[in-house]
Amino acid sequence: MKLTVARIGRAHGLKGEVTVEVRTDIPEDRLLPGEEYETEPASAGPLTIAGVRTQAGRWYLRFDQIASREAAEAARGVELVIDGDESDEEDAWYVHELVGLAAVRSSGEAIGEVIDLLSMPAQDILVVKEPNGHRAMIPFVEDFVVEVDVEAGTVVVEPPYGLLSGEEPEATGETR
Repeated sequence: MKLTVARIGRAHGLKGEVTVEVRTDIPEDRLLPGEEYETEPASAGPLTIAGVRTQAGRWYLRFDQIASREAAEAARGVELVIDGDESDEEDAWYVHELVGLAAVRSSGEAIGEVIDLLSMPAQDILVVKEPNGHRAMIPFVEDFVVEVDVEAGTVVVEPPYGLLSGEEPEATGETR
């Protein structure tokens, strides 16, 4: 199975450097000069890391095969992938296992479809595309993401008020 280590983001500067969205919990071990990565789509690679730096928590990479801003812009969205095994950790999922799951409330009410998982400094964020096209960003914490059932194809979420579009405040009986 192919696992995504990082996704190439915006071009940075004129000489082919790019930002990357890190998708591994050990980037300092995986993103090293000289490392060669297969890519998704496969036609974009393989890519060999020529240089690595971090600044303000963001990762920047240079590749031997990308030497200009134009080439860096063309590589945006390309994923660096490795061969990996299924996780044997309980309550741990790879992004590809979550993408495509139906997001539902505990009551069974459909909310949308999981389209991404963002790694943020405080916690991961589950990105759910609602039927109206709005992208809800739900913190991946136990209070809001109640259950993940990959076999059933669902993730049960109870997001706080305001994260979903079109939510009406619950009636409290008070008038203002």
